[in-house]
Amino acid sequence: MDAPLLLALARAKQRAGCLAVEGVLVGRHFLALSWVPDRREAFPNHGWMWVFLLAPAPELWLLHDKDEAFKLLKAQAQSDQTRRWGLELKGARLEAVEGDPRERWLGLRFQRRALTGRMEQTRLSFQAIPGRGGLRLDGTDPLTQVRLGLGQPFPAAPSFDSLEEPPSLKRWRETWSDRLEAALQGEVFEILPGDGRLLDRHHAWSLARAQRLLVDQRRAGFEKKIRSERARLERYGEALAKDKTRHQASLLLRERAGRISAELYLLKGKSGRIQFLDGSTLDLPEGWLAEEVAQRWFSAAKRAERGLERVAELEADRLRQLQELDKTAADGIAPEVANIQKKKAPPVPKGKKGMERDDRRKDGKGRAFRSVMVEGFEVLIGKGDEDNDALTFKVGNPLDYWLHVASVPGSHVLIRNPDKVSEPPREVIERAAQLAAFFSKARDGGKVEVHYCRIADVSKPRGFPPGKVLLKAYKSVRVYPKE
Repeated sequence: MDAPLLLALARAKQRAGCLAVEGVLVGRHFLALSWVPDRREAFPNHGWMWVFLLAPAPELWLLHDKDEAFKLLKAQAQSDQTRRWGLELKGARLEAVEGDPRERWLGLRFQRRALTGRMEQTRLSFQAIPGRGGLRLDGTDPLTQVRLGLGQPFPAAPSFDSLEEPPSLKRWRETWSDRLEAALQGEVFEILPGDGRLLDRHHAWSLARAQRLLVDQRRAGFEKKIRSERARLERYGEALAKDKTRHQASLLLRERAGRISAELYLLKGKSGRIQFLDGSTLDLPEGWLAEEVAQRWFSAAKRAERGLERVAELEADRLRQLQELDKTAADGIAPEVANIQKKKAPPVPKGKKGMERDDRRKDGKGRAFRSVMVEGFEVLIGKGDEDNDALTFKVGNPLDYWLHVASVPGSHVLIRNPDKVSEPPREVIERAAQLAAFFSKARDGGKVEVHYCRIADVSKPRGFPPGKVLLKAYKSVRVYPKE
C-alpha cells in the first residue's frame, strides 16, 4: 500500500465520524478496531471493522464482520492479545491522524478518561513497509506507561529524514496536480477504483485484496489438504481390502481343520500327505503333525473372524470420514481438515474396564500407546516411562504377553491374548520383538535380544522409577529392529 493512499484512507475514515473504539480483535498478523456508531458515520450500522494487516502484506482494510475474509481473520484471533489491547483501546476516542505522504507510517492519537478522571493519551503507530510491517501502542505522557507491539519493532515516531519525494508521491502529484492536497485528505473518491463514496470504494477494494491475499490462498491450501486426506483414505481402503482378502482366505482353513479333527483318531501323529476315509488327500505344512495343524488352523480361522469384524468397523469409520470430507469440501468454508467433526466416544465407565479403555496420556498429548495388528493379534507399544507403566499394569491383562529389549531402555510392548492361548505364534512374537527393538535405544545396534513373558510374571517393587520392572521368568528371542 502506497504511503499517500494509507494516509488518505485514514483521514477519510476519521472525517466520516469515529467517536470511540467499541471493540478490539487481535491476531498474530492483524489488529481490528470497531467504532461506536455516530449519526455522521457513513456506515452507521454495527459490524464495520478497521483492519490493520501486517501479513502477507501491510495494508489498511475496511471490512464488515460478515465478510468471509474477516471470518478467516477472526478464526486466527488470540484471546490473550485481544484482552491486552482491548484494555488500552476500548473507549478511547480518535483525536488525530498523523502521517506524511513520503513515509509508510501512520499514527492515530487516542484520548480517553481514566477512572481517576485524568485524561490518558496514547498513540497507535502502524508501519506498512513490506517485510517490516508492525503495530505498536505507546503512551504519549509520562503517566501513561503502556507499550504493546505486533510484528516487527520500529520507532514510535516517523523519521522523515529524506527530503526527496518517493515514486508513489510523485505519481500522485502527476495524477492529481492541483487536487493533490484534497486527495491526501481523502476528499477525492477517485483515488480508489469503483463507484460511490470513498468508504464504499475502500470496502470493495479491501474485499478484492482480501480475496487475493487471504481467501484464495486459504482455499487453495484447504483444497490441497482435502485432496491429500482423500488420497490417504483411499490408500487406507486399499490396505483394508487386502486385510479382508487375507482374513477370508484364513477362514477357509476352518473346513480343512474340521475334516482333520473329525478323523483325528486315525490321523494323529501323521505328517506330510494325509488321506481321509473318502479317499481324498491333503498336504500338511512341512514338519507339522496333523493334530498341530488342526489346532493352528482353527486358531487362524478364529483370528480371521475377529480380524474381519475389526476390518468392518474400520471400513465403516473410513466411509464416515469420506462422507464428512465430501460435505466439508462441498461447503468450502472450513479452513483446516482438522476441523472435520469426529464422533464422540462413549463415556468411559469406572473400574477395570474403564482403565483398559483409557488410552490417553497423562499430559494430555495424544494416546499413551500405539496399536498395530499382527496376524490377528493386537500389539500395543508404549510411548514413555509413565505410559509404559500404565500400559503394563493398567491396560494389560495377566495372560497378555509382555516384551522388552534386554538391558536397554525402550518401550514396553504387549501382545493382547483375549483367547488365552498358551503362547502366540512364533511369527507374532518375532514381529512384536522387532517393534520392541525398534522403539528402544538399540534401534541402530543390529541384532538384539528381546525378553518376553506373561504380564503375570512382571512386577514393580516399591521405589522403582517409572518404566523399570522385575521379571520372575522370561524367554528370549533375537531379532533385528524393524518398524
